[in-house]
Amino acid sequence: MSIEKAEKTVGLQRHLGLMSAVNIIIGVMIGSGIFVSPTAALKYSGSVGMCLIVWTVCGVISLIGALCFAELGTVVPRSGAEYAYLMETFKKLHKFWGPLPGFVCAWVYVVVLRPAEVAVIVLTFAEYCVQPFASLIGFEHMSETDKDNFIKLIAVLTLAIITYINLVSVKLYMHINNIFGFCKVIACLIIIGGGIYALAIGKTENLQNAFEGTTTNPGFLALAFYNGLWAYDGWSSVTTVTEEIKNPEKNIPRSIIIAVPIITGLYVFMNLAYMTVLSTDEMMNAPAVALAFGEKMLGPVAFIIPLGVALSTFGCALSIQFGVTRLGYVASQEGHFLEPMSYVHYKRSTPAASVALQGIIALGFIIAGDIETLIEFASFLIWFFYGSAVVCLVVLRKTQPNVHRPYKVPIILPIITISVALFLSITPVISDPSPKFLIAIGFLLSGVVVYIPFVYMAIKPPFINEIYYAIQVLFEVVPSEKKDM
Repeated sequence: MSIEKAEKTVGLQRHLGLMSAVNIIIGVMIGSGIFVSPTAALKYSGSVGMCLIVWTVCGVISLIGALCFAELGTVVPRSGAEYAYLMETFKKLHKFWGPLPGFVCAWVYVVVLRPAEVAVIVLTFAEYCVQPFASLIGFEHMSETDKDNFIKLIAVLTLAIITYINLVSVKLYMHINNIFGFCKVIACLIIIGGGIYALAIGKTENLQNAFEGTTTNPGFLALAFYNGLWAYDGWSSVTTVTEEIKNPEKNIPRSIIIAVPIITGLYVFMNLAYMTVLSTDEMMNAPAVALAFGEKMLGPVAFIIPLGVALSTFGCALSIQFGVTRLGYVASQEGHFLEPMSYVHYKRSTPAASVALQGIIALGFIIAGDIETLIEFASFLIWFFYGSAVVCLVVLRKTQPNVHRPYKVPIILPIITISVALFLSITPVISDPSPKFLIAIGFLLSGVVVYIPFVYMAIKPPFINEIYYAIQVLFEVVPSEKKDM
C-alpha cells in the first residue's frame, strides 16, 4: 500500500460493539478502589445506613452525568470526550481564547493525570501479584528498597504488556478487556455472595441500628459524597472512543444505561457485604477491606480476592490508557500535540505513536515513585472538566439548535451535573485549604505556557520535521483523515 493511498483510507475503525462499549465503562470504573479502600464514605457519613444511601445516590449522579455525555457524544461524534466538546463549543469564538479550554483539558489529561493514574494502578497490580508468592520469592526478607524496586520492575513489565496490547490491535484490546471485565464482575459477585450467605445465617448485628451515628455535619456529608463519586469515576470513558464505536448514536446511550446501573448495584451490595461481615472498626482499620473480608469469610479460597484485585487493576489500566491515547490522537489532529500522535498504523489502525507516548510518560511516573499525592492534588480537576463539558451541552443547544439529536436528556440533568461538578471542584479546597492545591493550578498554568508559543504562535523547534519522519518510520504510521470539529 502506498503512503498516498494510506493517507486517504487509514484511520480509526469502528471495531467496538455494544458489549465492548459496556466493558470499556466497566473496565475503567471498577478499579482497585472498591476492593481496597471503600472506607472513606463510611467514615464521613457516620453510619452504615447513610453510607449505603451515599453509594446509591453517587451511582444515580454518575448515571445522570453519563447520560449528559451520551447526548454530547451524538452531537459531537468525535473521540476525545471533554476535549472534543470544549473545542466544538468554543473554538470559533476567538482565535486565542477559543481553543484554550480544550487544550488545557487535553494537556492535563494526556501529560499528567491519566498516565499518572495508569502508573499508580499498575503499581497496585504489582503489589497484589506479589502477595500470593511472597514466601516463595523471599519477599518478606528483602529490604524496603529492594521491595520497592521489585514492585516497580513488575509494574514496568505490566505497563509494557498493556502498551503492547494497545499498540498491536484494537480487536486484541477488545477481547482482553471483555475477558477481564467478566472476571472482575465475577470477583464482585463472589464478595456479594459471601455477604448474602452471612445474612442468611443470621449475621445481622453489624446492620442493627443502621442509622445510628449518622453525621449532621454538612461538610462531612459532602466529603462522603466526594469520596463515593471518586470511586465511580470513569462513566465518561466510552465517549472518549466515540469514533471506534459501532453505531454510536445508539450504542453509546445503551452502553451507559447498561453499565452504570450494573456498577451501582455491585458497589452498593459489595458495601453491604463488607458491613455485614466486618464491624465498623474492622473496616476502618483494614489496609484492604476486601482482603479482610476474604480472610474472615472465604477461608481457603480467600486468594480469590487478591486475584480479583489484580485482574481489576490490569483491566482498568489497560482501558484508561486506551482512552487517553484517543484523546491525544484527536488533540493532535487539531495541532495541539505532536503531529505524529494523530497518525495511525497503516495496517492495524491504532494510533501507535500516541500509545507509545503514553507508555513513556507512565513509565516516568513509575520510576518517579510517590505519585499518589500528585493524583490527590489534581483529581478534583476531573470534575471541573466534567462540569465544563456539560456546560457545553447547554451552550450547544442554544448555538446549534437544529443539529440532529437522536438522544436528548431533560434540561434538569445537565443542571444537576453542573451543580455536582461545582461542588466536587470546590469541596476539596474548602475542606483542606492547603497550598498543595497550587500544584493543580500549576498544571493548568503550565498548559497556558505551552499553548502560547507552540499552539497559538505555532513555533516549531529545529529539526521537528526530521523527528516527525523518524517517528513515522519507527511506528509505521501515516496521517489519518482529519474530521472537522
